[in-house]
Amino acid sequence: GRGATGAVSPQEEEELRTLAAAPDIYTSLASSVAPSIYGSNDLKKAITCLLFGGSRKRLPDGLTRRGDINLLMLGDPGTAKSQLLKFVERCSPIGVYTSGKGSSAAGLTASVLRDPTTRGFIMEGGAMVLADGGVVCIDEFDKVR
Repeated sequence: GRGATGAVSPQEEEELRTLAAAPDIYTSLASSVAPSIYGSNDLKKAITCLLFGGSRKRLPDGLTRRGDINLLMLGDPGTAKSQLLKFVERCSPIGVYTSGKGSSAAGLTASVLRDPTTRGFIMEGGAMVLADGGVVCIDEFDKVR
């Protein structure tokens, strides 16, 4: 694909405007989320909102509210939570998928390592840094050390 910064042709813009004007666009987009997974319509609607993101608001006193939408999925084992996360990672322009099983809280943000060649210290960005401006999907969040 073209990535998140690709230019939109006039024809594509027209198609997007037509799509946006459709009365059932929200439902139709939500049903396009992981179509191979049956049901979970409320979850798919939440994922649709997450993928589009909110709008950044600047308050009169100068504070800004980020438009990020965070989603915590809780459910019984075998209810396709991991597959939904993997779908989100695949269809986001910037998406990072990680599992809580093998990661620590520090590993999700950044970690300090020793460079084997120079013996100096280096910072390595974790999933949250790599996904900056995009979506980070943390599976099995309860298992993060």
